[in-house]
Amino acid sequence: MSVDTPNWLAVSPEVEQALRGGTPLVALESTVITHGLPRPQNMSLAASLEEIIRQNQAVPATAAILNGAPHLGLTASQLEQLALDENAVKISRRDLGPARAKGWTGGTTVSATMVLAQAGGLKVFATGGIGGVHHGDRGDVSTDLAELGRTPVAVVSAGAKAILDLPRTLEWLETAGVPVLGFQTDDFPAFYSLSSGYPVSVRADDIPQTAEILKAHWSTGLSSGVLVCVPPPVEAALEVEQVNEWIGQAESDAAEEGVRGKALTPFLLARLFELSNGVTLETNLALLKNNAHIAAQLAIALKES
Repeated sequence: MSVDTPNWLAVSPEVEQALRGGTPLVALESTVITHGLPRPQNMSLAASLEEIIRQNQAVPATAAILNGAPHLGLTASQLEQLALDENAVKISRRDLGPARAKGWTGGTTVSATMVLAQAGGLKVFATGGIGGVHHGDRGDVSTDLAELGRTPVAVVSAGAKAILDLPRTLEWLETAGVPVLGFQTDDFPAFYSLSSGYPVSVRADDIPQTAEILKAHWSTGLSSGVLVCVPPPVEAALEVEQVNEWIGQAESDAAEEGVRGKALTPFLLARLFELSNGVTLETNLALLKNNAHIAAQLAIALKES
């Protein structure tokens, strides 16, 4: 039986069919397409993530805003339109209303994607890394954290983006009551690296155990999301000391140029690409694909359990 979706949410034919038939679905965000990767890698990556999910017998539901209409699931032509739009806006939870009213086109962040996923009845969402608390004393905190604290969706990621203050990000998640689940790991990943040196709150050794924890969390009546942390593939992982050195240089460059707010993360990621001669991009692509694979398996396990 299909889940009733609100009339403001455009659902693709593929996603609608999956909802009607009870096929497992995996939500995907789209700021990685509009702001996270250079062209043409953004388009090829978007298509690859969707194909990985289909190969794992689930259905991808890429979220985005097109001409003011929130979408859950995109056609191939819509995906290409988004990837090629150089004026696409970065849209978080707070921007959903203005985007609809003003007819914006843009990529949805983790927070906005969680809103659309919940509206469509989806419980699993794959991304690269969540936003969090930035370094320094400016109080720059991503709305992704607040969304995890109030929206019951499992976010499969390689932890938080490495450019962030990871200890403070973990403290924020603890305060918000968000389980930080390590998939086959006791350590919180550092996005590009296997470990940040900080522990997760609970470990799951396989997909069935992960699904069991999610179901137990939500059946207890808790309304928060769950952060499912998957380390990057070993063969693609980078040494944390080297990454931290690049991050320090990128943050210094951002401070000199006065970059802050929603422009900060894209700037830092682009600078890391330059400083690493493209190596960080290769790791980013590898972990995104791995997360999509794990998320599809998790969505199936939740349906079957």
